[in-house]
Amino acid sequence: MSNWLAFGTGVGIELASNGLRVVVARVRPSSVEVPGAHLIENHHERPAAEWGREYAEFLSRHGAAHLAATVILPRRDVIVRVVALPGVESKDTEAALRLQIDTMHPYAEGDAAWSWARIGKTNSILVALARQSYIDRQLELLTEAGVKVASFTVSAAAVYGALRLHGAPPAEGFAGLLETEAGVEVYGESAARPVYSASVPDSWERAALVARSELRLERLEPRELTEVLPKPVAAPDNLSSTFGTAYAAALASACPRYALSANLLPQSMRQQSSRLIYAPTLALGALLMAGLAGLGFYSRYEDKRYLEALHNEIQTLEPRVKRLEQVDKRMEQTRQRMRTLDAFQARTRNDLDAVKEVTRVVPPPAWLNTMELTRTTLTIAGESDQATGLLKSIDSSAQFQNSEFVVPLNRVGNTEIFRIRAAREGGPR
Repeated sequence: MSNWLAFGTGVGIELASNGLRVVVARVRPSSVEVPGAHLIENHHERPAAEWGREYAEFLSRHGAAHLAATVILPRRDVIVRVVALPGVESKDTEAALRLQIDTMHPYAEGDAAWSWARIGKTNSILVALARQSYIDRQLELLTEAGVKVASFTVSAAAVYGALRLHGAPPAEGFAGLLETEAGVEVYGESAARPVYSASVPDSWERAALVARSELRLERLEPRELTEVLPKPVAAPDNLSSTFGTAYAAALASACPRYALSANLLPQSMRQQSSRLIYAPTLALGALLMAGLAGLGFYSRYEDKRYLEALHNEIQTLEPRVKRLEQVDKRMEQTRQRMRTLDAFQARTRNDLDAVKEVTRVVPPPAWLNTMELTRTTLTIAGESDQATGLLKSIDSSAQFQNSEFVVPLNRVGNTEIFRIRAAREGGPR
């Protein structure tokens, strides 16, 4: 299936432990080509100017020296969350997330960089987080080497867009696995989880088992991530599965409109790729000069009359505009106070309903020894003879969703010790 909007050339970089994996990709409506893939080894141990020249020479050989790269941060150094916000309008999404963001990461106050993107047309939001100090260090290193960076993002955001360049991913659900230095990275989609991303520090079999459980798919045969991504019609011999993440980043760089826009790089630090970046400025400048030349043909008398009429109109309307702005400001303050009061009044009832619902969905002989209830999450721990059935029971509740085991089940005799975390449906936003 071709898509006539899938057109562009991009550069993807993966920050690997043994160096920088760089891929250049050209996307066309019905195909993908990879002119080159290159590993810049041990860049942390070499002078930035040295490996920066190596990077520039690689891009120049493939006609991509003008491009700014999309950089994938290592999965071990980022946190990826999928948050459901039913009923929240797009204009209110960031404000709703800002109220919850401190519960999504363990970083020190002020050291959390985060970005978000809505997943398709769903109510689910992908949130990417990383330490701001880590991003600053990586940006400083790449800038010192002369690497132009358009985006710092996560693999899930890039893979999501790459899968939609020439069609749609399998509707029944799938999972792609990629072996990395830190274990096995998993990306998957299903009806239960619109996007699932995790790094499993175990074997391929263990990662497949985790993916099957998290995606709620009984029949799932995980594949190599590179097999899930669009297959290039032309590629260099060294483009192996280890370049899978960098390849996805290159596709996202070539066609950013398809990828999830979870960019952790500050807006002021993002660089542009297009050679025609200054074309609109030049065109507007030319139009301005033409307009100024045209104005020179008007008589001074007509110009003066026009300016006087305009000035009088501004003076007439300005007081009305200021009054309207003041009224709008007071109305917004009043609405905000009403929303705050309504939210506080609903908290006690919501919490009591949640406690009552926990009692219902965790039936005897299961019992709890701890229960932690926050505005957005529920965490319970206890014992049961069949703990695996609790996930389905909790997800069937109108109060909770997206339940998961925080730690693996531990069986002692005929009893399973469990710890489950779930998101609250009815909590304040």
